[in-house]
Amino acid sequence: MDLIETFAEDPRIAIRNGASPDPHGRCVIYWMRRAQRSFDNPALESAIALANALEKPVVVFFALRTHHPHANLRHFTFMIAGLADTAAGLERRHVGFAMRLSEARHAGDDFARFAAETRPAAIVTDRNPLASIDAWRRAIPDELRVPVLNVDADVIVPTALIGREHYAARTIRPKIHSQLERFLVPVGRRRVRVPWRQPRGLQSINPSRELLDALALDRTVAAAPDFTGGTTAALARLKRFIDGGLAHYAARRNAPQLQGTSELSPYLHFGQLGPHTIAIAARDAAAPDEDRRAFLEELIVRRDLAIAFTTYNRRYGALGSCEPWALRTLERHAQDPRTHRYSGRQLEQAETHDALWNAAQRQMVDAGWMHGYMRMYWAKKILEWTPSPRDAYQIAVRLNDRYELDGRDPNGYAGIAWAIGGKHDRAWGPERPVYGTVRYMSAASTGRKFDSKAYIARWLGRAGAR
Repeated sequence: MDLIETFAEDPRIAIRNGASPDPHGRCVIYWMRRAQRSFDNPALESAIALANALEKPVVVFFALRTHHPHANLRHFTFMIAGLADTAAGLERRHVGFAMRLSEARHAGDDFARFAAETRPAAIVTDRNPLASIDAWRRAIPDELRVPVLNVDADVIVPTALIGREHYAARTIRPKIHSQLERFLVPVGRRRVRVPWRQPRGLQSINPSRELLDALALDRTVAAAPDFTGGTTAALARLKRFIDGGLAHYAARRNAPQLQGTSELSPYLHFGQLGPHTIAIAARDAAAPDEDRRAFLEELIVRRDLAIAFTTYNRRYGALGSCEPWALRTLERHAQDPRTHRYSGRQLEQAETHDALWNAAQRQMVDAGWMHGYMRMYWAKKILEWTPSPRDAYQIAVRLNDRYELDGRDPNGYAGIAWAIGGKHDRAWGPERPVYGTVRYMSAASTGRKFDSKAYIARWLGRAGAR
């Protein structure tokens, strides 16, 4: 069997140009995009396996793109710390790492220049869950006529096996569970046979504090004080959760004042920790079955539901991605009077009448993270207090992507779609003003389910808790 055909048997891997690798190529390039880590990385392990078979070294290429509309100091502080960790881990594995600032309009332009300098025998990249299932084919320039392997490194069960957007967790769960025994196994860590030797003149920049200080970034959003980027910090946080938090997860996950969740979503978003590492640690932990099952449901089933949503529904950033029943009921109530109306600026500044909502907004702005239970309430009140459902969706996406460390993530988009547009939910009665039959949440009912006074006091001070 041809070498590339052996990789095609893995459902995590899609291949463009199944021709044989270039025998004159000097290396295998792994274009790292989403999976920014040096282990538990199916894309990296595929690159190493391919390079070992070809008796070539592996080099990782990373393009640091600073011109995204929501790029700011918070996200880049976290990401660059993580990239420094990743670069050190790759060096220990004898894999090269080359990072460059990107000024190109198209990401493929940066990669094409690097490929021209290094002349790859083959190329590996990791799949972006915010892109369509075939978008990666357009990212690699056509003139690079070598095999390209696109590896799904962001999930446990490959998204290609999910096959479509699913209506709800109950429809995707059987498909995932039928494949878990096959895929919930350690990714492994291959030995590199041919170490990378940096060619003279090959340019690369170091992920460092000096680089961060030199970048032209929006600095009005400060670094998140409670989160340090990188796989080392992620593993430490995972250990704390497994040792002390998992045993109470089922009871405490919806109590924001108790910090009963893992708080690993920023590390998953930036790919600094892989889902296999987390899932295997939770599965094998000495915690009650109820807690382990509840956590794995969120990590695997609910997360994969969100990834299928953004992969197969290209309108995920807009209200039009939501269910027809929800769009119809919201349209019927679009002109309903709003008891309170706030501008986008007022919402961003947490200037509403609702102390619980203001506390959630302050948590997001100040900490770079908001408890998942509060995210639901937060988005639903934006629907209630803005002129239209479309306005609400746009404001929620903008605030989420600007302030959350895990913004621009499938889970965030799916959560907003659930709260505002009934995605992965069902119609609820009785029909209400503004919401129609979209599920409603009130400050009174939400606040009774946990110590909301303690939560408000933490984020607004004691005056806000009264």
